[in-house]
Amino acid sequence: MENLNLFVKSIFIDNMIFAYFLGMCSYLAVSKNVKTAFGLGLAVTFMLVVTLPLNYLLDTYVLQEGALKWLHPSLASVDLSFLGLIMFIAVIASATQLVEMAVEKFAPALYNSLGIFLPLIAVNCAILGGALFMQQRDLGSTLTAGVYGLGSGIGWLLAIVGLAAIREKIAYSNVPPALKGIGITFIITGLMGIAFMSFLGIKL
Repeated sequence: MENLNLFVKSIFIDNMIFAYFLGMCSYLAVSKNVKTAFGLGLAVTFMLVVTLPLNYLLDTYVLQEGALKWLHPSLASVDLSFLGLIMFIAVIASATQLVEMAVEKFAPALYNSLGIFLPLIAVNCAILGGALFMQQRDLGSTLTAGVYGLGSGIGWLLAIVGLAAIREKIAYSNVPPALKGIGITFIITGLMGIAFMSFLGIKL
């Protein structure tokens, strides 16, 4: 039940886009059509599901103070937590390369449509933010970290696909010239964020 609550909360209440504004660069740039947005959303979700458990294991058994005592009792006083940020980034960058190679091989059309934003997943704030939130909230197990990653990824996916669907529709609308493009996109994002605030009333 605790994992289910965390899953629902990470999708709707603690949404990476609307609660923390993480990953806004690719969110705004790749949300011009639903197909491309869905592909990027799946890639970000996959990255969160893969990297959060890996970073949890890294943090629990290597980086935290006393985490290395499983190697030898003399290492119980070693604290490598100052390396946390750079190690998390290294894990994310390595996983991104694997995802990029897989997408290029099995979905070349999606690879071409995503362009530069696929390798930029490595520096997507939502993925690094997920790892830092995982560390801050002291999630209890690898499974919990994976559930949190899946929920956060689905929340990001819903946000970008929802925006892409709206942007496809307003392409046929009479938008004032001064607001066309990124201007109206910012307004829509703000309204979506206000809509997602209604989920704060959910009691879990």
